[in-house]
Amino acid sequence: MLQAVDTTVLGLSKEEATKKPYIASMGVYVFKKQILLKLLRWRFATANDFGSEIIPAYALEKYAKAYLFNDYWEDIGTSRSFFEANLALTEHPPRFSFYDADKLMYTSGRNLPPSKIDNSKVKDSIVSHGCFLNNCLIEHSVVGIRSRINSNVHLKDTAMLGADVYEIDAEIASLLAEGGVPIGIGKNSKIKYMAL
Repeated sequence: MLQAVDTTVLGLSKEEATKKPYIASMGVYVFKKQILLKLLRWRFATANDFGSEIIPAYALEKYAKAYLFNDYWEDIGTSRSFFEANLALTEHPPRFSFYDADKLMYTSGRNLPPSKIDNSKVKDSIVSHGCFLNNCLIEHSVVGIRSRINSNVHLKDTAMLGADVYEIDAEIASLLAEGGVPIGIGKNSKIKYMAL
């Protein structure tokens, strides 16, 4: 259970401190390599969590400093919170934007083609690179890389992580002929409020 504290000591104004009376760890830590190795190997060999075990115990013995991060942050420690944080990106306007010129967002290059969207409708959603959307309806959803969504699919309030590989048409046909299931969402599927 969190305990309210006077967060003005962290640099917040009285008004901000009233709205934000709790101190929480975001899970971003900076250590000198040797100190971290010593902590993990000897002092806290049986500990399981930095935020609730290692950092508080270390701070009692050694000098530790916190940085006040006063911007967008979501705890995605559960599958539910991960799902909700993804769908929140589709809000108008979102609390976090990938397109803020003052806070540029860089990702690793995947060298994927743009998504191919044939006769489909996409509303209030994010569709990643390399997807195939064929005659489907996507609403308030996040569609991950290399996703394949077939005809007459209705996807709503869904976070779809995507695929690591592509299946070529011959592989898909072979899988279907053998009674297998290809990667993606099959035709005539209706999916709502789900993390895939």
